[in-house]
Amino acid sequence: MIRLLLLAIVLVGGLIVGTTFADQQGYVLISVANTTIEMSLTTLVLFIGALIAGLFLLEMIVKRILSVSNYTRGWFSARHLRKARYNTFKGMIKLHEGEWKEAERLITKGGRHNDFPLLNYLAAAEAAQGRQQIDLRDKYLQLASEQDDSTLAVALTSAKLQMRQKQYELALATLQFVKVDYPRNPVLLELLKECYLALNEWQALKNIIHPLSKANLITDQQALELEEKAECGLMAVIATNKGTAGLLEHWDALPKKLKKHIPILICLIQQLQIRKADSEAYIILRDNLKKRADDRLVALLPTLNLADYHPVTVLLESMADYDVRNPVIQSTLAQLYMRTQKWQPAREHFEAALAIREDMSDYAYLARVLDKQNRKQAAADLSRKALTMVDDKG
Repeated sequence: MIRLLLLAIVLVGGLIVGTTFADQQGYVLISVANTTIEMSLTTLVLFIGALIAGLFLLEMIVKRILSVSNYTRGWFSARHLRKARYNTFKGMIKLHEGEWKEAERLITKGGRHNDFPLLNYLAAAEAAQGRQQIDLRDKYLQLASEQDDSTLAVALTSAKLQMRQKQYELALATLQFVKVDYPRNPVLLELLKECYLALNEWQALKNIIHPLSKANLITDQQALELEEKAECGLMAVIATNKGTAGLLEHWDALPKKLKKHIPILICLIQQLQIRKADSEAYIILRDNLKKRADDRLVALLPTLNLADYHPVTVLLESMADYDVRNPVIQSTLAQLYMRTQKWQPAREHFEAALAIREDMSDYAYLARVLDKQNRKQAAADLSRKALTMVDDKG
């Protein structure tokens, strides 16, 4: 608009000047080197006006050409983007269908003109691993890491793929790299849990149980089971490295809440038995059984290798008097009498246990006791009954 106004002013001015000085045109002389140009003042004014108009016209033509070029370029750009999205979409479908090679081809092709190629690189890494091309997988992950705001997504994807390849140490290093900045990320916590379980990193597993619970990633029951599993694993490590003394020291230092967990107590007893510390195991069992008669603890008593079983027998007799209908106590007491070759009381307690509930092991034990008492036929009958129960289970 301003240019048109300026051109109009020049033309009008030229007409006014031309009309005013029509009788007195004068002249203008331009001399450049050996060339001279002479013209009237009116002609000069009209020439300048025409020159300005020509420049304006040239500008309009250039702009029109450039706008057509931009439109063409935009059309091609939009076409490439649509094609990239289509290839990405088809590639993702192939990825979920397990057609790794075709998925990788389409996804990488779609990433060339995609506005945000991060997802393409991550998906291509998964496809490459599906073809067992681990080096190529890592190349795609590297390309993904070069994109903006990609740190967490690349780390989580890398760890998932590494764990599928059983590369747990590598996955753990990958996760720990981002754990400082994203300590509450739910996917990160889940992957850390799986890594710790696979690598027997029991103390580290114990440390994330509370964050897992707080993020509602595990139930209270699952948290309890993880706590027990981690503590049992930790006990095994301590027993291996520090022996019986170190194991008992660790047990003494445990919170009372954990000491009440039967599975943890059973793990302690089993670790003590492995290290031939059956006497120490019995003392712990005895003290706990006096507080609560748990069948799981009672069943451990016959597995102990003790020099004298009399205290154990006395303990169980008192428990049997208190809970005469408990088949586990009756069976355990019978097994202890078997170990000391007291066949008659062993028989009586096995029969008492079987009168309460049928049990294949107790039938087999009772058959052995009857054989020791020279009741061969009765022993054979019970052995057949035990075998029948095995077949029925099968």
